[in-house]
Amino acid sequence: MGYFEKRLDGEEKYKGVIVNVRLDRAQLDNGSVVRREVVEHPGGVTILPVDEDGNCYMVRQFRYPAGRMMLEAPAGKLEYGEDPMECAVRELSEETGFTARKLVDLGGCYTSPGFSTEKLYIYLALGLEAGESHPEENELLDVEKISLQELSRMVMANEIEDGKTIVAVLKAEQYLKE
Repeated sequence: MGYFEKRLDGEEKYKGVIVNVRLDRAQLDNGSVVRREVVEHPGGVTILPVDEDGNCYMVRQFRYPAGRMMLEAPAGKLEYGEDPMECAVRELSEETGFTARKLVDLGGCYTSPGFSTEKLYIYLALGLEAGESHPEENELLDVEKISLQELSRMVMANEIEDGKTIVAVLKAEQYLKE
């Protein structure tokens, strides 16, 4: 059995550069009417580039909401209607300079389904070919080479706190084992 919440109406509270926020009224299966806050986000991609030796190319950048530098898999925001794989190719090149002969779709995940529409599409990039990175003008980041084994250890030791990176590392590790 499953439950469903029917949107009755809603009001946009904020329209931003990356997200929009609305306050909806929804009806539950039992007839109750509740309020739901929804953060609308176009979604994004996360790419874990792994070379033939099992090394991954990660980015370290300052994350303003977290207030500190964070180690993450390369990632980027989808444009509305953009194909996730095309976005993955673009973001991999922009942030690391790499192109991949093979992109493996590792599935997707919702970042916070209790309040956000953001869905991330996760890819494993194999057959890497080096090139020049070209991050966006105000995207300041460093690329670091770390083995997948070490990243997995870091995830399990809570040294990596970025959700999309945790999911990408664990899914890629399982995929490569199989």
